[in-house]
Amino acid sequence: MFEKVKVAAELCRRKIAGLWSWYKNLYKGRAWYTKTIIVICSLIISLIIYLVMVDINFLWLFGKSPGFSQIKNPQTNEASEIYSSDGVLIGKYFNQNRTPVKYEDVNPIFWKTLIDTEDERFYSHFGIDITGLFAAVKDMIVHHDARGASTITQQLAKNMFRVRTQYSTGLLGHIPGVRMLIMKSKEWIIATKLELIYDKKDIITMYANTVDFSSNAYGIKTACKTYFGITPAEMTAEQAAVLVGMLKATTAYNPISNPKNSLKRRNVVLHNMLKHNDLTRAEYDSIIQIPIKLNFSIESNYDGQAQYFREAVADELKDWCNDNGYDLYTSGLKIYTTIDTRMQKYAEEAAIKQMKQVQRNFNNHWSGQDPWRDEKGQVIPNFIENIAKRQPVYKALQLKYDGNEDSIKYYMNKPHTVKLFDYENGVIEKEMSTMDSIRYMVHFMHCSFLAMEPQTGEVKAWVGDLDFKSWKYDKVTAMRQPGSTFKLFVYTEAMNQGLTPCDKRRDEYIRMEVYDKKKGETTIWTPTNANGRFSGDSIPLRSAFARSINSVAVRLGQEMGIKNIINTAHEMGIKSPLDEAPSLALGASDVNLLEMVNAYCTIANNGKHVSPVLVTRIIDKDGKEIYKAQREEKQAIPYKSAFFMQQLLMGGMREPGGTSQSLWSYIGSAPDTDFGGKTGTTNNHSDAWFMCVSPNLVAGAWVGGEYRSIHFRTGALGQGSRTALPICGNFIQAVMSDAAFAKYHGKFRTPDDTDIKYGMYSCASYVPVRNDTVSTDTTDVVTENESNVVEDENAPETDENTPLDDWDL
Repeated sequence: MFEKVKVAAELCRRKIAGLWSWYKNLYKGRAWYTKTIIVICSLIISLIIYLVMVDINFLWLFGKSPGFSQIKNPQTNEASEIYSSDGVLIGKYFNQNRTPVKYEDVNPIFWKTLIDTEDERFYSHFGIDITGLFAAVKDMIVHHDARGASTITQQLAKNMFRVRTQYSTGLLGHIPGVRMLIMKSKEWIIATKLELIYDKKDIITMYANTVDFSSNAYGIKTACKTYFGITPAEMTAEQAAVLVGMLKATTAYNPISNPKNSLKRRNVVLHNMLKHNDLTRAEYDSIIQIPIKLNFSIESNYDGQAQYFREAVADELKDWCNDNGYDLYTSGLKIYTTIDTRMQKYAEEAAIKQMKQVQRNFNNHWSGQDPWRDEKGQVIPNFIENIAKRQPVYKALQLKYDGNEDSIKYYMNKPHTVKLFDYENGVIEKEMSTMDSIRYMVHFMHCSFLAMEPQTGEVKAWVGDLDFKSWKYDKVTAMRQPGSTFKLFVYTEAMNQGLTPCDKRRDEYIRMEVYDKKKGETTIWTPTNANGRFSGDSIPLRSAFARSINSVAVRLGQEMGIKNIINTAHEMGIKSPLDEAPSLALGASDVNLLEMVNAYCTIANNGKHVSPVLVTRIIDKDGKEIYKAQREEKQAIPYKSAFFMQQLLMGGMREPGGTSQSLWSYIGSAPDTDFGGKTGTTNNHSDAWFMCVSPNLVAGAWVGGEYRSIHFRTGALGQGSRTALPICGNFIQAVMSDAAFAKYHGKFRTPDDTDIKYGMYSCASYVPVRNDTVSTDTTDVVTENESNVVEDENAPETDENTPLDDWDL
C-alpha cells in the first residue's frame, strides 16, 4: 500500500513539474507586452480556478457553498400569519418578524433611495461592482479610509445565505485573514449566481424582504409598520431615507436609540437622492427641515387578537407541522381559522362585563378575609407559600442561594415594581413584594367562554381567561368538574334506552354503597338535592332536568348504567377519561369547556357529532394550499334522542323552577330562535357553568377560581345561573342583534319521525311541585377539598341558608 502511494505521489510531482516547465517556456524569447498579457491571463485563470475550488469546496479546504438549486429555492425565516374567518390578520408566529412584500407594493421612492445610497450602479453590474471595488481599494491606499464596496446583490447573498455563520470556511478558514478572503469570495460567487438566476427587480425585492432593520423588524414591510405604523406603499421620501440610512449601521443610526445620528444620516441619504436627480432642490430643502416623526411599536408573538385561540391553534398544528416538514415560526404560512373577530369582540366584552360584577361580589363576599378554604371552611395554612414555591422566581433564588430559606424569604418579600392585572386599566404597576403580588392575583375569579357552530364544528369565539398577559393558562382547555351540565349525558342515555321527557322518576332520598378507591373500602353515599329536600313526588324527566334535581339524575345513572353513560358522552364529543363511579351522574369527573360545548353541539345538530375545527386551510409562502380541513361527521346518537334532549334543554327556560330561566332577559332580540340551556355548579361553588344551545350556535361559559380552594361559600352568588349564564346571555344578545349574523337565527326542526308523539315531550298534564321543593343547579360531588361520601344513614337536614334559584322573576 505504501509503495502505491509513493508511486502516485511521484507521478503527481512529475506532472506538476512538467506543467511548470511548460509555463516558464511561455515567457522565453517573448516581447514585454506579450509577457504582460500572459501574466494578466494567468491571474484571471488562477482567479477562476480559485473561485471554482472555493465553490466546490476542493479537498474540504473552503467549506460548503449553496448550489444553484438552493439559490433557486432559498430558505429564509418568514413569519406565519393567522387570519380570522372574516379576513382579518389577527396575529403572527415568528422568530424573526419578517413578512415578504412584492415589488409593486412598495412606494417607488424607496427603490430609488436604496439604489442611490447603497448601490448606484445596481442596474449595470453583474453582481460585483468592479468600479466600486477599485474605488474602495484606492480610498484605502490613498486616504486610509475603507469604504464599503458590497453591491446590493452581495448583501443579499450575505443576508439570505448567512455565509459568515451558516456556511463553514473549511480547513483554511482557521488562518487569520484567509477566512475573510474566503467569505468575500463566496459572496462574489453567490452574487454572480443570483444575477444569473434572477432579474434585477427580483434581487432588489428579495434584499428588501431579508434585510434587518433592528428592533426585531426584518424586511421593509415589518420595518414600515414598526417605525412608522404604515404600509410600504404609504412610505414617504423622508421615511425611506431613515430606513435606508439605518442599513449602514442599524444600531448607530437607529431613530429610537440614536435620534440625532439618525437625523444626520437621513439627510445624507436625501443628499444622495438630490445628487442622482431623484429629488429636486426644492424637495430636498423642504424635506431636510422635517423632524423624524415615529409611530414606534415592536410587534411580538403575543400582539394581535384572540391570543388564547392563537395559542390553541399553535398547539393543534404542532404535530401537523412536524409530520409535514414545516415550522410554524419560520415557514411563512398563511393560516386561515374559524374565529370571527366580531363575535370574538362580543365574547370578550361579555366576559369582562360579567366578571367585573362577579369580582365585586366575590370581594364583598369575603370582605377582606382569605378565600382559600378547606372543606370545613378553615383557611388553608401556607396556601400562598406553596404557590410561591412553584414559581420560576422562587426556583431561581433556590439555585442562586443554594436553598438558603432566609435569603429566599428576604428577596421574595422585598418590594419592587411588579405588573398586575386591573379591570379598569388593564395592566398596572405597583411597588410590592413577590409574595404580595401572588396574594393580589389569586383573589381574582376567572372565566372561559366558547362559541361553536354545531353543523360545522367551527369555533367562532374563544375566551381563555380575563387577560392573556396576566394569565396565559387557557381555561377553555382546563380540566374542571362540570357539575350538573354533565346531566346532559345521563338523560341522553335515558332517551337512548327508550325513556321520554314525560316519563317520571321519584324525587326521594337515596342511600347506596360506594367503593372508595383512595381508602380501599366501601362507604355509604347519600347524594342530596341542593336545597337539602326531597319532595317524594314522581316528576317528569323534563321537569327534573329543568330543575336539575340530583336524586333523579343519580337514580337514572344507576338504571341506565354508568358505563353506558360514559360511552354516550364519548360518542357525543367528550375526550377526557371519565371515572366509573355513581357520582359521575352529577359531574364528578373532570372535563374541559371545549369538549363540553362540542358535545352540546351534537344535540343541536340533531344527534350528529362534528369534531371541533379551528383551522380551515393553510397556504404556504408560494401560494400553494397545503392543508384543508375535512369535516368529520357521524350520527353519535339517534335523532329521536337528540330531539327529546332539545326539548329538555328548552325546558330549562320554560318549566317552573327551571334553572336557565334568567336567559329570557337576554334573548328578546331573537324571538324567531329556539334557545335552551343547562346550568352547573359544584357543591362548594368552585366551578360554575352554563351551556346555551340554539339550532345554529352553541355557547358555553365557565367561572371559578384559579385554584379550586378559592370559591364562594354556599349561596346563590357562586351558582352557574348567576355567574356563568350572563356571559352567554350578553354574548347571545349581541350576536342576535347584529344583522351580520342573521344566519344564526332559527328554530329546531319539527320531527318527521312517526315514533315521536307530542305527548311524549309536552307533559301537558303535569302539575308543577311546590316552590319550597324547587332545586338549584348545585350538585353534590367531589371537589378538590371535600368529599361527597356521607356515612350518616339519615337524610341530611334542610339548609335554611341555601337560597333558591330566582326562576320566578
